Amino acid sequence: MKIHFCTYIKEKQRVDMYLSALFTDFSRSYIQKIIDAGEVSVNWKIIAKNLKIQSKDEIIMTIHLEKLELSAENIPLDIVYQDENIAIINKDAGINTHSTPWPEGKSGTLVNALLYHIKDLAWIGWVERPGIVHRLDKDTSGLIMIAKTDKMMLYLQEVMKKREKIGKYYLAIVSGIIKENEFKIESFIGRHPIDKIKMTTKNPINGKLAISHVRVLDTLDEKYTLVEVKIETWRTHQIRVHLSSIWYPIIGDKVYGNKKINEEVEKKYHLKRQALHSYKLEIELYGEKKEFIGDLKEDMKKIIKK
Repeated sequence: MKIHFCTYIKEKQRVDMYLSALFTDFSRSYIQKIIDAGEVSVNWKIIAKNLKIQSKDEIIMTIHLEKLELSAENIPLDIVYQDENIAIINKDAGINTHSTPWPEGKSGTLVNALLYHIKDLAWIGWVERPGIVHRLDKDTSGLIMIAKTDKMMLYLQEVMKKREKIGKYYLAIVSGIIKENEFKIESFIGRHPIDKIKMTTKNPINGKLAISHVRVLDTLDEKYTLVEVKIETWRTHQIRVHLSSIWYPIIGDKVYGNKKINEEVEKKYHLKRQALHSYKLEIELYGEKKEFIGDLKEDMKKIIKK
């Protein structure tokens, strides 16, 4: 598969760092490997991995996709709804949505569980991701849609693309007391120019508009705030980045959160992941508006109960 595009960056960057930040399904070592193999050109010239690129450089890269041997695994699934076309799953935290290119990422995923519990899945798109319409971060729990037919996959992809006939709501526990009742966060989000793990609102690589609507529900322990977030766009790490950007990071978030606070909540509440849960999904199916609710997982329930 050939990928052909032009760069848009403010400062010069090493080509391997730029590409690994842009294509997150591939590790930096894999990017370096295909560069060394002559599969990446910049302005029609084969390059070295330490080459620094700049804005408007033209890049062509060839990716050789290896079909993964996907296996069905008896991993428990919380199936909220299922018919002949679609399934709604309440995903646990700590499980990847789909396989990743490295060896340790080929098992224990939601896809492996789906192959065991649901025999018919749509195969439009990547062969490694049967039925997967969208994804949740590994340590985010909650509702995720699974297409069982190609027709439903195309419909859900169109709904997501147009941002119509669908509403996605999350519950998050953030550090600090938020005084406003409701507000909107609107910014451009893209890859961090240096740290490939992170997304950012500050000088992002290929930034895209992101909009989140926040509603305060309660205060907890006089230190934290429980909020509902409705996302109008679907950017990688959107809610985590947005809340962190206004100085209210999600507790337990090891990438965008506060280390001291994370250690405190882990010790007190035994929370080992970001307190973020996709709890409500509104979507038009078969000409009717449907609403699905995914119960909170026990680790977040314990904090709210206390």
